[in-house]
Amino acid sequence: MQRYYYASAIADFLLEDESSILGKLAAANEFSLLKTQRDAWVHQIPILKESLAGLTGHLCLEYTIPRMGRRIDAVIINGPVIYVVEFKIGESEVNRGDLDQVCDYALDLQNFHGPSHHCFLVPILIPSNFKATAHELTPQLNKGNLFDPIACPPVALRSLLKQIRQITHGQPINAAEWLSGRYSPTPTIVEAARALYRGHSVAEISRSDSSATSLEETSGAISKTIDESRTKKRKSICFLTGVPGAGKTLVGLNIATQHMECVGDTYSVFLSGNGPLVAILREALARDKKAQQKEMGNSVTKESVLREVKTFIQNVHHFRDECLQDQEVAPREHVTLFDEAQRAWNLHQTSAFMGQKKGATKAEVVSRL
Repeated sequence: MQRYYYASAIADFLLEDESSILGKLAAANEFSLLKTQRDAWVHQIPILKESLAGLTGHLCLEYTIPRMGRRIDAVIINGPVIYVVEFKIGESEVNRGDLDQVCDYALDLQNFHGPSHHCFLVPILIPSNFKATAHELTPQLNKGNLFDPIACPPVALRSLLKQIRQITHGQPINAAEWLSGRYSPTPTIVEAARALYRGHSVAEISRSDSSATSLEETSGAISKTIDESRTKKRKSICFLTGVPGAGKTLVGLNIATQHMECVGDTYSVFLSGNGPLVAILREALARDKKAQQKEMGNSVTKESVLREVKTFIQNVHHFRDECLQDQEVAPREHVTLFDEAQRAWNLHQTSAFMGQKKGATKAEVVSRL
């Protein structure tokens, strides 16, 4: 799978016409091309051409990090150094959040991208209207081969690249091996939910080994059961087991995101009895969706997005209570994914709790099972 929109030797990039580069970026773009994105590329390409003149190595534009579901504006491979570059077009101030963003990109490569483990990694933030002189930039190594994030004005990028090359030593990075290198992330539940909610597949965000195949096959088997149950109008229950960290929750989230449309007859809901987890997932997905809509030029409120997310991820206790409220109407969800199902009570414990806390009789509990 190609993880970038554009890649070229620096020498070829310098010779290539800007409109040709722009066309390749636009053709590789997986979403509708917004004017803001096109304008950003129009600003970035000349800056990179001027800054990379005379240098050797390789350049990638819009490099995708599967773990985070986001793209690095530019990755420059020069000697033993990987420069992770994030542009902020129109910005004149250095935002701490933007520095953290580009630093996170570099950390992700260092920790999870095999060929980057032993390379020098330099996160660089370029606000297009930022003013600073070259001698004010002081690149410093942080941990191992990772540099502290550097805020750099466009006019000083060339000088900064040369400055860093003077203090870094090692074998030049093989660009072909780097580009085809194994990416082995272990996403957190929040990161996985965000990536899946954006439309990525479980294979794209899981480890690039046999476990990714296993997760994909497991998701496929459950999806097949869902389809057969719908076709044959029957009820089915699937139990997914595995050691901690095997990916059970990941599979559940994957299935749930494949059946989010409430108009379908396989409409699903992801349930968990872990209240804090439900709250964190909802908040993360709402923020991510709002940011995504903003990038597309749409104005939405966080509250409206959160309402949408709440239908997708629910607290199992609230789901249960609502089902007991109206026993004449079946839940509209046809597929329920119950995370941490091994913690579920048996009929006796559930009916005892519901009788004590909710005033429900055992018959009412049984009728809803």
